Amino acid sequence: MIDEHDEAAVAAQLGRPPRGVRRVAHRCPCGAPAVIETAPRLPGGTPFPTLFYLTCPKAASAIGTLEGGGMMREMQARLADDPDLRAAYTAAHEDYLRRRDEAARDEGVEPLPPGTQSAGGMPERVKCLHALVAHELAVPGANPFGREALDALPDWWRSGSCVPADSTAASRTREAR
Repeated sequence: MIDEHDEAAVAAQLGRPPRGVRRVAHRCPCGAPAVIETAPRLPGGTPFPTLFYLTCPKAASAIGTLEGGGMMREMQARLADDPDLRAAYTAAHEDYLRRRDEAARDEGVEPLPPGTQSAGGMPERVKCLHALVAHELAVPGANPFGREALDALPDWWRSGSCVPADSTAASRTREAR
């Protein structure tokens, strides 16, 4: 479960209250949440296939610059031509689905129906670096394209936290315990 300080930080990042949050899956070096894990079904039962959700607006902006620069097109072309990369990307997709189904069982809800997409276009397309990076941050080593995008990003956190200081300080204090 997410505590009130992290929930406030995520709400500040998103500009709205978060829904269906299970936990903080990754923190920025500044201590603020960067990726949350969401329930596969929102309160009320609405399916929500995005298990790992990037919340840090600074990271999201930096990733948007990579997308705008054509990184996804280049990745998509390599996916078509490299069987080893395709196998690794398929494994990332399978990891995502397995984790999402486990989250559903943990929540006591019905897993999403077979055929529901995983994230970022996996396993056949590269359509959202934000989702692929969120997966890689939450599960280091799981997503080859998420790793590549992370390696290409600048240190988005260097200019300071994207959330109010009181939320970040509370997050750092919890991490130090």
